[in-house]
Amino acid sequence: MPTLASLGLGRLIHLQGSSAVPLLGSYGKMLELSKGKDTTTGHWEMMGLVLNTPLPTYPNGFPAEVIAEFETKINRKTLGNKTASGTEIIKELGDVHVTSGSPIVYTSQDSVFQIAAHEEVIPLPELYQICLVARAVLRGEHSVGRVIARPFAGKSGSYQRTPNRHDYSLLPFSETVLDRLAQAKVPTLSVGKIWDIFAGRGIAREIPAKGNREVMDQTLQALQSPGFARGFLFANLVDFDMLYNHRQDPIGFMQAMVDFDRFLPSLLAAMQPQDVLMITADHGNDPTDNSTDHTREYVPLLVYGKALRVGIDLGVRQGFYDCGQTVLDFFSLPPHPQGRSFARELLG
Repeated sequence: MPTLASLGLGRLIHLQGSSAVPLLGSYGKMLELSKGKDTTTGHWEMMGLVLNTPLPTYPNGFPAEVIAEFETKINRKTLGNKTASGTEIIKELGDVHVTSGSPIVYTSQDSVFQIAAHEEVIPLPELYQICLVARAVLRGEHSVGRVIARPFAGKSGSYQRTPNRHDYSLLPFSETVLDRLAQAKVPTLSVGKIWDIFAGRGIAREIPAKGNREVMDQTLQALQSPGFARGFLFANLVDFDMLYNHRQDPIGFMQAMVDFDRFLPSLLAAMQPQDVLMITADHGNDPTDNSTDHTREYVPLLVYGKALRVGIDLGVRQGFYDCGQTVLDFFSLPPHPQGRSFARELLG
């Protein structure tokens, strides 16, 4: 991974041959402060919100009163209501669902209420509406981070999830860096699932994208577009987590890293002199830890810009929110209450 090594990843972990690669960027790592280690928690902390109380999780399924209210409002019974792998539960309950028309409800170690349904049994518009009902039901102490539509297709014995997933997130409970940027009329653009994570708040424009390759392609196209307004672009490479961590696939994870590394030179070449790139993660993601859950550990922080100093050790940042604070600093905006900017260390 020569490009990631040149950005400083080889200074954080051992990468064979990285010591011979000239540095182009600066590097550090970040400690998560929030209670939790899921997608919503990590992204919110990057943008200035620290969760002192973790979002609720349901290792034994959702309470009977929650399921009863949900079933009443959608006028359908449900199946499942347990912690499960999404691919495994449609193998287990897909046939019953197709016969009964009952949606499959399940959760994971994350704060999520997931609803699986065959696209020919519950069409996508209805599934999305059912998810909105669930979002309204899951309030108060049951305010989960995300309600997720998990459509699938195919025949018995060969069901496959489709790319038509949609997330319905809890609204951030206070002002974020995205809100600050929007108020200052800085163009904000999300690529991939970012819009869902923040329920669209503070984001002026969304580019939908389903997987790593599409997110990378759409990000590069946006930067290369003659009409692209320079602002804040926030992208998420979902496959590292969804396809490889949760499925304990270190070989797939490795190949995804190599693919990302091969993509990066074109991204760096498309950057203007004033642009700044930050590469980090929203939580730990170890596909070799004998668990399908996220891991709680440091996340990398790699920063590159043609006008920035090179080879700066940014140290251990005490909170993901340093990223958001630095973004505000680069746009010369007042600081958020949370976080410590590292912009001046890079500008010299």
